[in-house]
Amino acid sequence: MVAFTLKPTQILERILSASLISLMSLEVLTTAAIGEPPAASVETKLKVPSTMTSWPFNTNRYLKVPPNFSVSVYARINKARFMAVAPNGDLLVSQPSSGKVLIVRSNGSKDPIISDFVTGLRKPHDIVFHQIDNTTYIYISESHQINRFIYNTGDLIAKNRQIVVTGLPDNSTQELKGAYGHELKNIALDGNHKLYVSIASTCNACKEDTVSTPKRGAIYQYNANGTNQRLFAQGLRNAEGLAFLPGTNDLWVVVNNRDNIAYPFKDSSGNYGKIVPSYVDNQPPEEFTKVRDGGNYGWPFCNPNSDRSNSLNNMLFDWDYQFNGDGKVNCNAMDKISKGIQAHSAPLGLTFLQNTNFPNLYSNGVMTALHGSWNRQKKTGYRIAYFPWNSTTKTPGQEIDLVTGWVVPATQETWGRPVDMVVDQQGNLLISDDYSGTIYKLSYTPSLQVKAYTDPNFGRISQSFATTSGIYKANQGDLNIVGNHTISSLSVPSGTGVRVCQHETGGLCRDYTGSDYKSLRNGLDNIISFMEVM
Repeated sequence: MVAFTLKPTQILERILSASLISLMSLEVLTTAAIGEPPAASVETKLKVPSTMTSWPFNTNRYLKVPPNFSVSVYARINKARFMAVAPNGDLLVSQPSSGKVLIVRSNGSKDPIISDFVTGLRKPHDIVFHQIDNTTYIYISESHQINRFIYNTGDLIAKNRQIVVTGLPDNSTQELKGAYGHELKNIALDGNHKLYVSIASTCNACKEDTVSTPKRGAIYQYNANGTNQRLFAQGLRNAEGLAFLPGTNDLWVVVNNRDNIAYPFKDSSGNYGKIVPSYVDNQPPEEFTKVRDGGNYGWPFCNPNSDRSNSLNNMLFDWDYQFNGDGKVNCNAMDKISKGIQAHSAPLGLTFLQNTNFPNLYSNGVMTALHGSWNRQKKTGYRIAYFPWNSTTKTPGQEIDLVTGWVVPATQETWGRPVDMVVDQQGNLLISDDYSGTIYKLSYTPSLQVKAYTDPNFGRISQSFATTSGIYKANQGDLNIVGNHTISSLSVPSGTGVRVCQHETGGLCRDYTGSDYKSLRNGLDNIISFMEVM
């Protein structure tokens, strides 16, 4: 960028003028709607390489995505589950059904190269890269233990295996006699090098898991080397996605809640204690919640109910008819769930987008993959849900759809079930699907327009400009929306240059080339009266 400067007296004049204009603009800006990222709205044909057209891609498939996104099939991996991007950009994908973790490497315009990274594991599931001092580790969970491997850039096979946690319950545990409904393990590591392991329930709902050793339906904390096990939180039936809010040690999880819940109210309906499909359809909500040290989130005794709270935020609990019908377990003492998700959606992966290369409009947010329902009268889930993040309260906002379409509305045919999401180094979102055996690539393809916004991070009032050469001046009405407002962010397509100035005849100017600029504050007071597309 190149800056052009004024004389001191001119600078003072510009600052005073800018301050006055900013005050004049304030009334306009406070009434403008705060810009939210666009939701999925464009029915988009899936791009499928000719080598990957086996079912379900033996016919045209469509996914609904936000404007300016495209979606393609990147790789085919049978029963692909959780993923992680290596420091060099390689993709690791777990395949519990085969006991493998696979490595997927880009191969230019050709199909990616897929090979075995590690084999012979017992239902490997979650994968996390974590650096301690100068050593990078890959943590991989098995159903009965947690491993870590020392990683060096470019490794194609796992090396230097260390088993850091042993004795986790799975279907080989003697007391369970081969029955364990949620034995796959999910993990996370925080900034203090603490390891967190989700030990999910063996059942839909049962008291046995709450008195077992270790407790199930719980999260345990360890040192990074597996020492110093302790119970961190409980009452979480099946916490699949574990992730830390970037820049903090705040642990957030998504939880698959119970099924076939009995009607818990002694009201005039006569349904008390019965399994009523219309009630089961929407209760209890799935959970997206912050987890505190020592927290108890209710399962199996207390169930969050969005109807009673009239909101999916910080929901009140109902007594579970089956395990707490007399209310002996105090549900008022349970930690409330931060955010509810439609019942039976089955959230799995959880991915924060801060500090990634995903498009800036969505970069202050979090997403989860909703694997989809099996026991609801009308199917739900089968989509990627996005939550804008409130940086002040450090809580998720209103849920919107980012990718939908794995269920055909007219026929209710299901052809895909998303599991996990990661952002690659180029800013694409990779999505795993264990039903069709696919890794999808969601890519941002911005339209060829220059866009200026009045708020940082591409929000509030905006105006678009053609990428062909042109000059726009506020005093001639060309900057009819943005002119004399505070331009705080700018999107410039590749191959295009833009000059913005604080006066119609010049003054302090800056040049911007093809990229997204969250803030234009670098020396400008942001009151732009002149814009040239070059």
